[in-house]
Amino acid sequence: MRGSVEYQTAQLTKIIFQEGAKKEEKIDPNSEHFNKISSYQTMASYRQVWNNFFHYLKEQWGINNCEEIEGDHVAAYMEYKIEYHPSKQYLEKISAAMGKLEIALKYYTLEKYGSAKAYDFSVRQKILDVARDLNFVAKNYHNRAYQNPVAIIKHFTNPLHQLAAFIQLEGGARLEGVALIKPQQLKGHTIDVITNKQIGIIETKEKGGKVGDVYLSLDTYDLLETYIRQHGRFKISKQHYMYDIRESCKVLGIEADGSHGFRWNFAQNRLFAYAQAGYSYEQSLQCVSSEMKHNRASITEHYLG
Repeated sequence: MRGSVEYQTAQLTKIIFQEGAKKEEKIDPNSEHFNKISSYQTMASYRQVWNNFFHYLKEQWGINNCEEIEGDHVAAYMEYKIEYHPSKQYLEKISAAMGKLEIALKYYTLEKYGSAKAYDFSVRQKILDVARDLNFVAKNYHNRAYQNPVAIIKHFTNPLHQLAAFIQLEGGARLEGVALIKPQQLKGHTIDVITNKQIGIIETKEKGGKVGDVYLSLDTYDLLETYIRQHGRFKISKQHYMYDIRESCKVLGIEADGSHGFRWNFAQNRLFAYAQAGYSYEQSLQCVSSEMKHNRASITEHYLG
């Protein structure tokens, strides 16, 4: 679908909104109003979520066509919002809006092409179920760290994806922090005062415009530096990267939790490193939160599983 974010959500609204549709019609699979929305207030609320989601996709994924949305995008967006510590009600609204977006896209593609595209945003419910009580997220959030992240990375078909994954695993960078790395972000070698090991540093600008250092092993840093020296910059397709992760997990029989799973591994490993260096639990939480570009120490707890 071509057009601005607002235009695209308006077209989807026209498809799924049916004022005056009766309840029995909306739950009848044989009705033309099946799964449609009849409340103007609900539709307006969901459309605002769609607008925000589509702007996120445009800025972070380079996606301008809502027909290209996949479950991975929905999962990434909900994870993105969870890190802002939203209320339970707001996250539930996002999940519900994504459910209706899936239906709207199916109706739209059915009308446009004569057959509905097989959209599946069911991941939204999984993420919602494990994050219901956000005031006690550490007790309710399932552990998304991979049991053997290196094995997953080694099964990638693209060596650039392997490098991006090691940057996330070793440094805790978000996906947007590894999708594009420029020469000026390379900051050379130094000593990590927590582990007393020599490391490489890159500077990333991630969610909310937060800038900070990402610490990497020398092997990973030197590979990145060599690649950038040869090609001018490091850049990967987020879409292809997520696909590589999904396919690698499928081969290994592992449940795929996207690139965010590597960030979970980093948080747990780094917290242990701080503990080994003599930091208290509270101090370790605060330091790891800072490295992960969070504002609050408490949010790191939900990475502990």
